Amino acid sequence: MRISLKVTTRAKKEGIEKISENSYRMKVSLPPEKGKANKRVVELLSEEFDIKKQDIRIVSGKTS
Repeated sequence: MRISLKVTTRAKKEGIEKISENSYRMKVSLPPEKGKANKRVVELLSEEFDIKKQDIRIVSGKTS
């Protein structure tokens, strides 16, 4: 499964919001430094979709 994800970092409250079938908005409390926010995104997605962390891949980001 492939989803589109818009991530807001340094949020006061973490969470995932479904926008459409394959589109989500996510808020994480960590800063986008040294992969901290990406690691937290993978953790939250793993919990939300009940899949293993190693089965989740970030295909592209803002700078890639």
